[in-house]
This record gives sequence, structure tokens and C-alpha cells, in this order.
Amino acid sequence: MLAETITEGLNPEQKRAVETTEGPLLVLAGAGSGKTRVLTHRIAYLIGVCGIPAESILAVTFTNKAAGEMRERVEKLLGPGADGIALGTFHSVCVRILRRDIHHLQRDRGFVIYDDADSLGVVKETLRRHDMDPKVHDPRRLRWRFDQWKNQGLLPDQARADAADIEEEQSADLYATYQKLLFDANALDFGDILLQTVQLFERFPRILEYYQRRWQYVLVDEYQDTNRVQYQLVRQLAEGHRNIAVVGDPDQSIYAWRGADVRNILDFEEDYEDARSIKLERNYRSTQPILSAATAVVKNNLDRPDKTLFTDHDGGDPIRYYEAFDDRDEAAFVIGRIERAHREEDMPYGHAAILYRTNAQSRSFEERLLEYDIPYTIVGGQRFYERAEVKDVLAYLRLVVNPADNQAFLRIVNKPTRGIGKTTIERVQVFAQREGLPLVTALGQYVDTPEGQRVRAKAGRFLSIMSDLAQARERQPIHELISHALHATGYLEALAKEGTPEAESRVDNLKELVTSAEDFHVANQDDLDPDRGELELYLDQVALISDLDSYEDRNDRVSLMTVHSAKGLEFPLVFLVGLEERIFPHASSMRDDGGIEEERRLCYVAMTRAMRHLFITSANERRRFGEHHYQSPSRFLAEVPEELIEVLSEARRPSRGQRVRQAEPAPVRDGYDYSYSQDMGGEEGGVAKGTRVRHPVFGLGEVLAVMGDGLNQKLKIKFERAGVKTVMVRYANLELV
Repeated sequence: MLAETITEGLNPEQKRAVETTEGPLLVLAGAGSGKTRVLTHRIAYLIGVCGIPAESILAVTFTNKAAGEMRERVEKLLGPGADGIALGTFHSVCVRILRRDIHHLQRDRGFVIYDDADSLGVVKETLRRHDMDPKVHDPRRLRWRFDQWKNQGLLPDQARADAADIEEEQSADLYATYQKLLFDANALDFGDILLQTVQLFERFPRILEYYQRRWQYVLVDEYQDTNRVQYQLVRQLAEGHRNIAVVGDPDQSIYAWRGADVRNILDFEEDYEDARSIKLERNYRSTQPILSAATAVVKNNLDRPDKTLFTDHDGGDPIRYYEAFDDRDEAAFVIGRIERAHREEDMPYGHAAILYRTNAQSRSFEERLLEYDIPYTIVGGQRFYERAEVKDVLAYLRLVVNPADNQAFLRIVNKPTRGIGKTTIERVQVFAQREGLPLVTALGQYVDTPEGQRVRAKAGRFLSIMSDLAQARERQPIHELISHALHATGYLEALAKEGTPEAESRVDNLKELVTSAEDFHVANQDDLDPDRGELELYLDQVALISDLDSYEDRNDRVSLMTVHSAKGLEFPLVFLVGLEERIFPHASSMRDDGGIEEERRLCYVAMTRAMRHLFITSANERRRFGEHHYQSPSRFLAEVPEELIEVLSEARRPSRGQRVRQAEPAPVRDGYDYSYSQDMGGEEGGVAKGTRVRHPVFGLGEVLAVMGDGLNQKLKIKFERAGVKTVMVRYANLELV
């Protein structure tokens, strides 16, 4: 009876995925095909029908929001029977493992988790230790390289052994210093959380065996987004019992830039030769025209399993395409359509989303939304816990938990201002390095030196505050401790003295921080880990919050976001804007076929966010970096069948036969992409005299003469605004008019 209840409402493919419980399983789940439903019902089936203890199941995904949604659904199916499931993100699961077992790696269990700003500070200190100028050697690029090595599962010695040149050897040496500084601060960055767990399992097989016995069934969501170290972690945990079920969609693999490897899902059936594969192609989100258009685009990728989405719902509007004169016209069209739908059809603003390739594109839309007085939210913008005042207060708490946290010390030693200046801090850093001490300990000893006498009183006040907070930690719950810190540090008093609207907003944010901590206290007071206090658990939760975890599904405001931020979301009305060459696909991705294929997958993700209505826009002219650039519609537009598109303007949409791929990209000139030539047609495959053409820079013109043939053919053209020009056909990017 319970089996029928759990599988009720599942389509045949979903039901098969739920009931296939033993051995390796690959579920290829297209966009909107109900993969979360499959995962949650599969967990419920394992517990409720197969009798597997909840404690024997591990389910990992990529956001806390997704994990929370999965847990909520399982609890609805099973009630208290769901208690004990290990369900969370890769990072949260690994943090729990490391809190228990990291001491085997000679690391302290009380480690702190460094965010991007903290790790960037360590990179800058690394450069300083090597007498290298951060203005010459970009710290962000160096941190990106460290991240990539960690995503690949490489420690500094391995990175140096694999170095291809002197520059990479130098970077590997810097990587070693960076890791040493993290070790001394008893800190892990995000890459370390995964890498250290894999290292723990490799070096201590008995610990791995413990978790293999503990988690007899492993489920992985969004498997196409796993990087190499996550792949290794899953392999380690599933080795032996091989009860591994992965769910994902190769067509939605869009995170190569942060280490994701689509080969992980494409090669699953090679890794597990006895694996069974099930396709989920029935879509429950979008209309058929939207699905057909998205599928038509992504099918141009060569390395993908054949999969075609369909829906049982009839009808649906065509994709509407508007070619704007410029980016301001584009914004006016989009916001005008949203306002019209709100006014005439009573559509809530929250049903509309504007998706763009890069954050810089949001400006013109924001200006227009403000002009129309339409409420909106930027998804993936600054998160609450990344606001300066919030990070300042949390840094005080981090330093209480971990006195070796030098980045926290540097952040708050003079916040609010207490007269401990830059020169003093630099001298304390030199003293700390010489004595091998954490900065907060070094400050206490430095003031006893002749050089430090003059800042003894000021430093003493800071050290007294830290001592007071350490004592308060022992007797106060987390929300009271934060409130205590706000007053003891003088932070609220300093903001009150400013008396500006910005300062008032910061005070409101700090009040909200206290509220969030109180909510955490109420939700977790019965489930505290005996090995960790409430403060440590709270700091872990804050550190592991991602962009999508901060997304609020609000009905009263338009959502603006990059396509990457839109992954996992859906909206009745979607505007996919800026579909132009060198914007989408992005210029940085046009160096090779792999980059273009990822951009195409990104386009597929963008299109499948739309439930009922999808609008696509491009602009003929776009102002960028203070200059006007003439744009060409994206090649992805040409890949959508014409019968699926309704053109709303005099668009120069490229036809299928017009754009042809060259073996290698041609140079970029004047900020415009010339890497795609035209198959112009005409006499013997060339261009006839008198043909009307459009050039991306010079505009409309008429061919006066044709010289040569093949790749070296040249045209003399009289342009209406630029006069007579001679151009080469292979580079001119001309279009027939």
C-alpha cells in the first residue's frame, strides 16, 4: 500500500527510476522533467518500502535551498521516518566529516571557513611573503588558479610536478605558501573542504570504510555540475556497495569556468559498466514551442546523449523575437511588455524575469524599471551575509572561535576606528611572522616592546573586547552574543554618530542579523552537535550559503539575473536579452568548439526557464566602454526553426544557410566579431554587382564591383553613410538585404 502511495502520480520513466534501487543508476533528466520528484520519492521508497534505515542514505546536491526542498518533500511522504537522512550540499556534508575526523590530517577540528574575500586576503599575503607586487601579479587570477588545482584534486607538490613552464612552477610555489598560511590560520577555503575530505579518505582507508558502511545508498543531484574532486569523492563513497544513483542533464552543464567537468556524467556508463540508464524527457514546465526551440539549439552540440523534451500540454505561443535599434530601445521594449502584461492581464511582476549573459547588461533595464516605478530584485547580487557591516560583526565572532584567524583580525582590529593604524598593523604582521604567532597574540606581545608602547592603550581596549566576547560566548545563546558584540565593540554607537541614511540602513541589517541568529537558535537548540557549540554551527551555516540560497521567490517584483544565476528557477514570462555575437555566445568562449558548446548549453538553460512566454531580444547597436559597437545577432537565433519564431520588428535574423563556421576564429577589430563569414550566394557562389548588402560597421550599401573568387574575393561597395569601401568577403560579415 505504501509503495502505491509513494509512486502515485509518477510517469512510467520516473516510476522506474524510483524502483531501481540496487546498483549504479544514471537518470538523464531534462529541464523541467521532475528530477527532484524522482530523488525525493526514491529516498522515500528506499526507506518506506525497502526498509533501508534513513541513516544509511546520503543525498548530495549543490545548494542548501535544493537540499531543504528535498528534505521537506521526503518528510511529507514519510513523516518522522525521514529523520536521520544525510541530506545536504557537497560542502556541508564534507564539513561534517572534517569536523569529526580532520585531526587525522594534523588539523584542528575548530577550523574556520574562509570566503572569497578572506582567501583573497591570504593570496595577497602570499605575494607579500614572496616579495611580489599585487599590482603586477593579479591576486584574483592567482586565486582562480589555486581553485582550479583544488577542483582537479591537486595539492601543491602535484601541481608543481605537472607544471608545464616556469610561470606554472612559480604559481605552484605560491600555492604551497598559500596552503601553509591557511594551515597556520586553522582555516579552509571552499576548495579545501572537498580536497581535504578526499585526502582524508585516501590516506586513512579505515575512515573511508566507516562512511561506506554508514551510507549504503548514495544519491547525487546535478551530477553534470561535479568537478574532478567531487567525482573522486562520490567514487570513494560508492566503492564496494556500488549503490550509486546520479541524476543530471549534460545539456545543462554550464559551470566549466569553475571546474565542472561534463565528462563525469557522459562517462558514467563507462565508469560503471553494469549501470542502468533512464531518460526523463517529459517536461512539466514549458510549452512545446519553447521546448522545441531549446532542443533545436542544443542539438547542434556534438558530444551529448540524444534526448528530446516533450510535453503533454497542447498549444503555446511562438518564441517572440525583437531586434532593437540599440540597448535603450531593447530595455524600453522589455519593460514596456512587462508593464503591459501587468496592466492588461493583471500579471504579478514576480512572474517576469530578465535573463542576460553578464551582469553589466542589467544597467539599462534597471534604469527603465526605475523610470516606470516597477519593483525589481537583482538575483545573485550582494548577499546579505556579504554586506560589510554583517561581515565585520561575524569577524569578531570568528576570532573568538579561532584566535589564529588572521583575516578576521585584519578586518576588525580597527573597526570601528580605535586608532590602530595601517603602520601599526604592518609592524604587528612583521613581528608575528618573525615570532611565528597569530596576529591577535602578536598584538598582545608587540605592545610590550619599546616600539609598541605608544599603541598599548588602544590595543588593550581591542584585546579587552575580545576577552569579554570570549567570556560571553560561554553563557549566551548566539543571538544574545551578537547583540552583546554590537554594543561591546562600539559598532552600533559608531553608526549612530554617522547619522546618515546609509548608516541607518546598516543598523537595520545588523538588527536583521540578530533576528537570523535567533531563528537559528530556535530551529537548532534541540539538535546541537556535542562536539561543536552553537556559535560554530551558526558560522558554518553562514559560510556555506550560496547565491541561490539567498533567492526569495517574491510575487511583487521583477527578477533580473544572469543565466548562470537562473539555473533551477522558472518563470511564466522570460526575456532572454542581448542575444548577439560576442555577448551570447560570449567573446571569451569563442576560442574553441568546447567554449561554444558550453555557451549553447547555457542558451538551452535560459530558454527552458520560461514556462509560457519566451521573448528573445538583440540590439543592432550597443554602447559599451563609452563607445558605440555595431552588433550581429547570435548564431543561436539561426538554430531555432523559423516556424517557431514570431518576429516583432524588422529583424535581420540570420538564416540557416547564411552562417558558416570557419576552421579558426578571425581577428577581432573595433570591438566587433568578424569570426563568421557569409555564404552570400549569387553567381557561381559569389556576389553579383548591384547586390544590396549590410555591413556591421558601415551599414547599408550596394556592390559596385566584384574582384577575385573563393576565400580571396573582394568587393567594392558604396555605403550610404561611409562612402566607397573595398572589403574581403571572408571577413566582412556582410548580410544580404
